[in-house]
Amino acid sequence: MKSKKELKEEYKQLKFKMGVFAIKNTVNQKLFIDGSTNLDAIWNRHRLQLNFGSHPNTVLQNEWKLFGSENFVFEILAEVKHNDTEEIDYAKEVKQLAQLYIDELKPFNEKGYHNKTDG
Repeated sequence: MKSKKELKEEYKQLKFKMGVFAIKNTVNQKLFIDGSTNLDAIWNRHRLQLNFGSHPNTVLQNEWKLFGSENFVFEILAEVKHNDTEEIDYAKEVKQLAQLYIDELKPFNEKGYHNKTDG
């Protein structure tokens, strides 16, 4: 049986899909944009929060309840590839890429679930 330390090290070596994603309301086309170093895990977290009514974005939460989960899709906007030859701060890379998408798509007011101060 492997030790806790060995299991932690193996987990660190896993390569998760990372990048920028959008939660899109298919009724009104509004977007919620974010990034993560583990896209599968973050989508599960958002879906769980929305289903339990505890999502921190109250406008998104209210529309999830109003329109129903079937009217929202999770879309990957950009992936960040792993680079085994360099030390890269992937969390920083993903955050900067997400901000570029927010700056470009401007998901504010009727176009999305962000405040102009998000960033």
